[in-house]
Amino acid sequence: MKAVIYHNPACGTSRKTLETLDNEVVDLTVIDYLKAPPTRTELRRLYDRAGMTARDGLRAKEPLAQELGLTDPAVGDEAILDAMMAHPILINRPLVETDKGVKLCRPQDEVRALL
Repeated sequence: MKAVIYHNPACGTSRKTLETLDNEVVDLTVIDYLKAPPTRTELRRLYDRAGMTARDGLRAKEPLAQELGLTDPAVGDEAILDAMMAHPILINRPLVETDKGVKLCRPQDEVRALL
């Protein structure tokens, strides 16, 4: 099985999800999305495949999200995507893709549905 994880090594949930994938997946691609963020097109594709909106993928607990006013319900997905492109820390993680789909794996046990 192939899998891609958009990973933040500083995040405990992301590390635990990666550990599960390491034990289950033969062909694993790990993308440190803070160093190599997905393009807007790629992020939109991932969210569409996961059945999510950009707001669903926003790391709302990140102080920058509040500072930029992104937690206001009136802020649209395009503005949220703009902010994510400028500040990848706003992308919630870990985002995992396999042939079975895409999920935001919070909590980390969500990854099991993709294996």
